[in-house]
Amino acid sequence: MATKWKNTENGKEWMEKLLKREELPLLFGLCCMIPALLLFDDILHGKWFATERTLREGGAMNLFLGLGIWRMLSFVLHFRNRRWNTGHDRFYQEWKQKLKKQQIWFGAAEMAALCAALINFKYIYEHSWKYANYSTGYALVITVLVQGIVCEVVLLSYMKKKLEEYMEALEQINRKNLEAALRSEQMKVDLISNVSHDLKTPLTSMVGYIELIKKEELTDVLSDYVEVLSRKAQKLKEMIDSLFDLAKTSSGNVDLNMEPLEMNRLIEQVYADMEDRILQSGRELVVSLAKEDTGFTADSGYMYRICQNLLENALKYSQEYTRIFLKTLVLSDQVGQQKVRFEITNTAGYRMEFTKEQIVERFARGDESRTTDGNGLGLAIVNTYTAALGGTFDVNIDCDQFKAAVEFLK
Repeated sequence: MATKWKNTENGKEWMEKLLKREELPLLFGLCCMIPALLLFDDILHGKWFATERTLREGGAMNLFLGLGIWRMLSFVLHFRNRRWNTGHDRFYQEWKQKLKKQQIWFGAAEMAALCAALINFKYIYEHSWKYANYSTGYALVITVLVQGIVCEVVLLSYMKKKLEEYMEALEQINRKNLEAALRSEQMKVDLISNVSHDLKTPLTSMVGYIELIKKEELTDVLSDYVEVLSRKAQKLKEMIDSLFDLAKTSSGNVDLNMEPLEMNRLIEQVYADMEDRILQSGRELVVSLAKEDTGFTADSGYMYRICQNLLENALKYSQEYTRIFLKTLVLSDQVGQQKVRFEITNTAGYRMEFTKEQIVERFARGDESRTTDGNGLGLAIVNTYTAALGGTFDVNIDCDQFKAAVEFLK
């Protein structure tokens, strides 16, 4: 029993290896060509065959011939292109060139075969006294046309398969690149989050000690120094807090408290809270609030930060003694959904040679000289927070006009 089982297993392995051999399609095609050639010879010399018999044998010949051409041509294409790498960059250009070249060759071969079949038909027609009918000539012409279609189908099927292999390889490369990019982005977020967290503890102690020093009796010079230290430390603390919040939001690790809000009331609140700073800036604010209901759903804390950052950005980077326009609107999109929009427009005090994608990056600033008071996190926070709330953030640059806008579904 053990020996019999072993022989059976060896037989299965032998059969599997045999079926995997690349020569099998060629052998199968050659086997199909034998009856096809015999039938072809029979039709070619069948001067006195009845039309029904000629067409019947012609159909059988086309069947065997088609199977033989299919298997043999598939083997030839595979063998000739066995070193064709589908993973390199210029594959698609090579694929188009090969397809065009092979179609030209196939077309030329088919035209030659068709000319031969037509010459044969002409010969039969001119020597009709020797032939009972013209079915032999018809059969050969039909055979050439049918086998030409078979060759074209086999070629297109093979080229389609190679293209699919290329697309699969490209998809795998894109997937790996995407995974690498996601890992890299997550590492950046983790690094920023960890560094920000580590900096907050000593900085908080420094701010506390500076406040204690300010309560001591100091000379005027030392008081000025301590005041400068206090402002710089506070600014650094705000930047680290912003960076930590940005990293946390980018990672998606946030708890949102979604509630009904009113955009008009939110803008009025931000304006009132920043009124002193607005007056000190020397800019004039023109506020235009929509008369329609501007209610929408979002997190109030995040929305306040978005509007505050947009206004702070306009105050920092706008030209002195210019006007800043704040506007709320209610719009309808193409599918009839209503959206609440807040946009702020200002005239920049510097040359704006950047794109929307560049200006919303962390630490990116339109003022390349960095003479203005900013850290390059304002619009990055707006972009990240807006996306977290399900809204859209857009930037439009027209010469010196800078327009930033956020939209949310009502």
